[in-house]
Amino acid sequence: MAKLSINQVLHDIDVPGDTPLLWAIRDIVGLKGTKFGCGAGLCGACTVHLNGEAVRSCQTPVADAENGEITTIENVGDSDVGARVQAAWQEIDVPQCGYCQPGQIMSATALLTSNAAPSDEEIDDAMAGNICRCGTYQRIRAAIRSVSTR
Repeated sequence: MAKLSINQVLHDIDVPGDTPLLWAIRDIVGLKGTKFGCGAGLCGACTVHLNGEAVRSCQTPVADAENGEITTIENVGDSDVGARVQAAWQEIDVPQCGYCQPGQIMSATALLTSNAAPSDEEIDDAMAGNICRCGTYQRIRAAIRSVSTR
């Protein structure tokens, strides 16, 4: 039995410790905003925050998330930075198909929480692991810049 704090709610989850966090979030807790993309930690669609850090939930075992605080796209807007990132995504009309956007928003929020004024290179580095098949990268960067204090 694993105890996971997801969006400030404690969940008792009966899964093996090596179960990917993604499946605990989606299939057991029922939060569907975190997406399955590649299953190999390469596309970023499954990005969540674990203790404030952006992690790939498809590659993070449940055992590694116990005793940590997990934040998903459903709650990222509860933080000031997360709310501003979500607002910028809407104002700039970032999404096209939208599938990757929860992971994009989670990565952008983690970046801006740790670095309020990232350079273009720092934005590119932080977002490099998030793939957008629709190619909205320029709008993603513009949204991040609009939230940045630079």
